[in-house]
Amino acid sequence: MIKILMPYEMQRRLFKHLKMAAVQEIGGILMGEHIEDGVFRIWDVTVQHQGGTWISFLRKIDGSLRNSLQRFFLSTRQQYTKYNYLGEWHSHPSFALIPSSCDQDSMWNIVNDPLVGANFAVLLILKVQKENLAGNVFIFAPGYEMIPGELVLEG
Repeated sequence: MIKILMPYEMQRRLFKHLKMAAVQEIGGILMGEHIEDGVFRIWDVTVQHQGGTWISFLRKIDGSLRNSLQRFFLSTRQQYTKYNYLGEWHSHPSFALIPSSCDQDSMWNIVNDPLVGANFAVLLILKVQKENLAGNVFIFAPGYEMIPGELVLEG
């Protein structure tokens, strides 16, 4: 099972954004570090507040997203095997922490797009539940079924 580690500071940052968004879905991309076989730590995320409603979220591909990835790659000295794009995240404030069929289609499109070049992608779904951050991760890889992962909230 693939483990996704989320540092405490990242939890606080995402919790704040989720609270501000209330019932509106928000999301972005995940950038992270390969720690060891099957273990990755989230290093940075983008947060997009536009494009979401209470029932859906549509990530926009724009210059700020590319700039965020470029800054991340520069800050990690372009060590792509250790630091790279991990996948996507979004909130489900009104629904269960499982991917909808639309979420799954989006992730399959990412991992099957030769221009993206991803061997796999993580989908992290979050919400505020009883004043705590709650989440689940799912792994998508070409030729495989969706695989549940393990989210480890550090700290």
